Amino acid sequence: MTTSADHAARALLRPATGHSAARTAALFLVSTAATGAGLLLPLALGRTLDLLLARAPATGWVLCCAGLVLALALLDGCQSVLVGTVDARTTAWLRGRLTRHILAVGPRIALRFGAGDLVARLVGNAAQAGTAPTARAVLVAALAGPVGGVVALALIDPWLAAVFLAGAPVLALLLRAFARDTSRCTTRYQREQGRIATALAEAVDGHRTIAAAGTADRETARILGPLPELSRAGHRMWQVQGRAAAQAIAVAPLLQLGVLAVAGVLLARHRLTVGEVLAASRYAVLATGVGMLVAQLAGVARAKAAAGRLAEVTSEPTPAHGDRRLPPGPGRLELRGVTARRGGHTVLHDVDLVVPGGATLAVVGRSGAGKSLLAALAGRLADPDGGEVLLDGVPLNELTHADLRGAIAYAFERPVLLGDTVEDAIGLSLPRPSPARVREAAVTAHADDFVRRLPSGYATALADAPRSGGESQRLGLARAFAHGGRLLILDDALSSLDTVTEARITESLAGGGRSSTRLLIAHRAATAARADAVAWLDGGRVRAVGRHEELWAIAAYREAFTGADEAEGMCP
Repeated sequence: MTTSADHAARALLRPATGHSAARTAALFLVSTAATGAGLLLPLALGRTLDLLLARAPATGWVLCCAGLVLALALLDGCQSVLVGTVDARTTAWLRGRLTRHILAVGPRIALRFGAGDLVARLVGNAAQAGTAPTARAVLVAALAGPVGGVVALALIDPWLAAVFLAGAPVLALLLRAFARDTSRCTTRYQREQGRIATALAEAVDGHRTIAAAGTADRETARILGPLPELSRAGHRMWQVQGRAAAQAIAVAPLLQLGVLAVAGVLLARHRLTVGEVLAASRYAVLATGVGMLVAQLAGVARAKAAAGRLAEVTSEPTPAHGDRRLPPGPGRLELRGVTARRGGHTVLHDVDLVVPGGATLAVVGRSGAGKSLLAALAGRLADPDGGEVLLDGVPLNELTHADLRGAIAYAFERPVLLGDTVEDAIGLSLPRPSPARVREAAVTAHADDFVRRLPSGYATALADAPRSGGESQRLGLARAFAHGGRLLILDDALSSLDTVTEARITESLAGGGRSSTRLLIAHRAATAARADAVAWLDGGRVRAVGRHEELWAIAAYREAFTGADEAEGMCP
């Protein structure tokens, strides 16, 4: 029964196969030609044997046999090269397609699958799914061998084919059951692999916490927890394949013996020659060529199961972008009736907020108030479940991708630095980053001093540039400053900085020297105090918007920073 998952897998494999269509067609032709040569060889051998027994000239047939053997060797070599090439090209295409889709969907996709599971699908499952075009192309040849063997038996004598076909339905049923069971077992096995990969990625990411807590043994047990289930799935997979092969092999010799017995009777009645009996024995082997057929069916089943896991990822919808361009404007940000839910829980409810162009707005609130979610919505790293977000009067979802990403820059609490060198990391979003612009951004982020102290300065490889948490944040800030744009969003991007550096950066942001609008997620009262205005989130709503010193008179506002007791002793 065909399911929606099967349709999704086929839809993904169709363009993947088309990526190497010419090579796949060549593989089909080569494998079919090899099967054809294999079918002709018994005929040539039988004819040669008859001529030799009759002491008739057989030089031509001997040369024909030698040519067929040589052709088989050459075709087998070509088939091996084509299989390797097509597998590699298809795997590369699938990995590229999956990577682009993951990046297009954004952070939401990691919440569903987990980073480790995504890596397992991108590496292991893509490689298995990449064998689908070759497995299908060779499967035709694998089927042509048995079919051709039956036809050849019928041409030698119809009774030979009739004896074989009497037991053929049993083989067909065995192979059908094998293909079905193998697909199920392989899917289960790959799912357990994904669980282990997810747990391992989480442990690697939190290795310091594990070391500090002394829970390495417990984490090892957690990571390897699915191993027994993985083992059972693996054993089940091989049991299915072994049982199918054993059953088929048990049936195949009986069919071959039946064909040989009938051939012997026909030989005794002078209806067959010795050469035809030899040919019939070889064709009976080809007709019962279950081993190759089982292997090819197993390959198709594994590739299909892996493609299904890839299709689960590619079925995640990507954010749609419009075709509108940003008009000239100061970077005015507006949230109108924005509602956002996570995990069935409403985090932000009917939020209305305006950030005037060129202004600096700090967003404060207790932990879990939805500050980071609001920051994600403001730059369309996520879409609201209700309402809309506008930049200079244009809804973000109506902007072209280029205009959207060119207008908004982000800096995060834990920036991931990408690129070969420090300079590459800072200029990541620039199509043609200039050294002068990179250094200017680093100076603004107060990162220039420590970068110059690195072994090769800005040309230092990231792997050779040891950094503290605050230094990494400064490089992340420099990357955002180098990007430019109308809207700069700092999602707790100052939390690891010392107070002096934070004060200098926030002063430069709020001092009017920069033309962009700034949205700051703030946890420190000093940061909020330097902003033009503060938006106070409480209970999923904007409770108040105003100057920090005005809101400080409210006890609940002070508690959003440190707690009631400490807030009473703080000054704005």
